[in-house]
Amino acid sequence: MLPPDLTHYQRALPHRLPPGENLFITFRLAGSLPRIVLERMRAHWEMLDVQRTAPEDTYARQRRYFGRFDKLLDSADIGPTWLRMPTVAELVQNALHYYDSKGYQLVCYCLMPNHVHLIVSLPDDARPLARTLQSIKSYTAARANALLGRNGRFWHRESYDHIVRDADEMQRIISYVLENPVKAGLISNWQQWPYTYWHEL
Repeated sequence: MLPPDLTHYQRALPHRLPPGENLFITFRLAGSLPRIVLERMRAHWEMLDVQRTAPEDTYARQRRYFGRFDKLLDSADIGPTWLRMPTVAELVQNALHYYDSKGYQLVCYCLMPNHVHLIVSLPDDARPLARTLQSIKSYTAARANALLGRNGRFWHRESYDHIVRDADEMQRIISYVLENPVKAGLISNWQQWPYTYWHEL
């Protein structure tokens, strides 16, 4: 169930998805991080007390938080890694491309074994990105479960999102996304990874 305000809302993490912005999104497979780790990370997030922190300090803390979160996912030590399967990965790739120019302008993505990094640009008149992401996750979950011969939750309910603040940050995040499989030790050059896309601006 989506909240009434789809541009600014709070679940375990705050979500800011306004139209007219560039957004960095990460979503992951259900069960890819153990509950105890998530609870520890959530407690740490709540201790940040971002309401009383200077914006630059808040941003630096958010980056450190995400870095720890992503490092845990990259290790892929726990939980499913269904995105390693070409048929499942291609299904997700096709869904991301399907919404290009319909729900967003696709800038870049990388599918890792248990999570997806995605950068999109939202037009001013874009439908709420939360709805587009819900459509992508719902469709791919049903199709992937059929391919895998399983039932149950495929994607974790919540995503991580971040508004890209300027052109320098955009380049840094694009590099981060493209280099993710290299950093995780899966390949030696990002161009070798079959589940990466970059629309150079």
